[in-house]
Amino acid sequence: MQHLPSYAIVFLCGVLAYYLLQKLIDLMKKNERRGHPNTMDPAIIQKMVDNYRNNHLAAINKVLGVNDAHSVSFGLKTLKKFIADIEFFSKKVDPRIADGALGIRFYYAAYPKENEWDGFEDEKSIGKNYAQKHTLVMIPTLKKKSSDGSYQDYDFNPLDRATFPLKEREKEQPITLMAMSSDSKSREVMAQNHGQTIPPADSAIETY
Repeated sequence: MQHLPSYAIVFLCGVLAYYLLQKLIDLMKKNERRGHPNTMDPAIIQKMVDNYRNNHLAAINKVLGVNDAHSVSFGLKTLKKFIADIEFFSKKVDPRIADGALGIRFYYAAYPKENEWDGFEDEKSIGKNYAQKHTLVMIPTLKKKSSDGSYQDYDFNPLDRATFPLKEREKEQPITLMAMSSDSKSREVMAQNHGQTIPPADSAIETY
């Protein structure tokens, strides 16, 4: 009996070691299943960025007389929350929706002129130094069979049931677009904006 505490400690240490080993094995298997991440040649990235800056951006700045933004960044936490919200609220309405049917469309957008800033005062972290600059607005998409039989990614609002596919007997019909939803104007549309644009942020933090 006098050795019982020692045996208990050894047993617990063994259980802990086994648990940690299993966690390590599971992590290794998960990493093996993940596969290789998508990559691009840095030279190609630079060429594409230069093409935009030397042509599109130069034309915009010349015509509008502004120093427009040329990049937008979002925190990983913000992106993960937006994706998780799309999944959660979509499957709350229809649990049968597969992850592969969901997506995100990036709309090119621009902030209003400084003298047209009414209504933007409540937008978090957005000041008038963003006036007329490009930004990105993310809108959820849902894959649906279109009238020609192909599957297309339609804009939809996970918070508005009317933008989901229609009843099963009408499944071949296109879904109602967000803007055409009967009550979409009275509701908030799930979307994500408020990325950090450069400018006004310092371009020293960019690579390309």
